Amino acid sequence: MLPWRSPVTPAAAPIDLVAAEKAAADLLRALGQPIGSDGMAETPRRMAHAYAEMLTSDSFDFTTFPNAERYDELVVVEDIPVRSVCEHHMLPFTGVAHLGYLPADRILGLSKLARLVELYAHRAQTQERLTQQIAEHLDRHLTPRGVGVVIEAEHTCMSLRGVRAAGTRTVTSALLGTLRTDPSSRAEFLSLTRGSGRGGRR
Repeated sequence: MLPWRSPVTPAAAPIDLVAAEKAAADLLRALGQPIGSDGMAETPRRMAHAYAEMLTSDSFDFTTFPNAERYDELVVVEDIPVRSVCEHHMLPFTGVAHLGYLPADRILGLSKLARLVELYAHRAQTQERLTQQIAEHLDRHLTPRGVGVVIEAEHTCMSLRGVRAAGTRTVTSALLGTLRTDPSSRAEFLSLTRGSGRGGRR
């Protein structure tokens, strides 16, 4: 049997870099920044391009294959980089994602797990929603027996402003199917992913 390829396209409005650059200049000027200086003359353009890069992702094929060997144990990919932007302050948050699933009739090309994280991370987000969106996409398009997603991230809106709690991590999880309902499967997935990022906490 041939692999199944399901095109995944970001659902985003077109980006207007000219308008974004003008808006960035207006914002910086309103904040009292010397955008006419030599050092900041190009800052509005760079700022617009930086946000455009952080808020867009590429299309890809969500490629699955027949589970010919009837593999029925967990498939887990750890430490997938997460780079996103908090929708409340438009400041970055970064960390790692750990994704796993219990196969049924089909298995997934492993690189697609990282592509999936990138797809949903490259938009204004909350970490809670990001975690749930990745899990639901896997559940809907792969139809495995179970799905697990754990994300660990540091939010600069918390470390650089406000409480300024540098080094703190936020951990979120989403468990679906057997990984939610069966205690042993749930425990196995969480034991495989717990503390694997940022130097480990095992």
